[in-house]
Amino acid sequence: MSARPTRSTPSTRSTPSTPSNQAKIAPVSVQVCPVGPVVDIVFSRWATPILWTLNEYGRQRFVELQRGIEGITPKVLTQRLRQLERDGLVVRTYYPEVPPRAEYEISELGRSLGPLFATLAEWSTANLDRIEQARLDYDEPTERSSAQCP
Repeated sequence: MSARPTRSTPSTRSTPSTPSNQAKIAPVSVQVCPVGPVVDIVFSRWATPILWTLNEYGRQRFVELQRGIEGITPKVLTQRLRQLERDGLVVRTYYPEVPPRAEYEISELGRSLGPLFATLAEWSTANLDRIEQARLDYDEPTERSSAQCP
């Protein structure tokens, strides 16, 4: 069992800090939530519908993706596809023909998210009604909210 490191405070510090007696401590990156970075990538606005569509329907051209994802603009679709390609979740294949075309498909790494999407779909089916009810209950005026002082 290793000893716990102690924090030096002004009252416990006995020698001045010099290069010879300073502890060499590597910077530590503390990640509060280990899934945070992945959630930021996969569940950013529009990334989930793009990944889900490519996972469910396979290779798609840009226009097919845009038609299949209601409300997304061409600019945003382009930005998200580039980011997902950069992250290794989407593969873009360019065909230098007239007119030029590109197709997008989910990568192996992106495909590995399939079980996560399936689990989320099951959870959504089981719980969305409960969430809606909780929202209605929360938004409903209550005696305590009307009794508050102005």
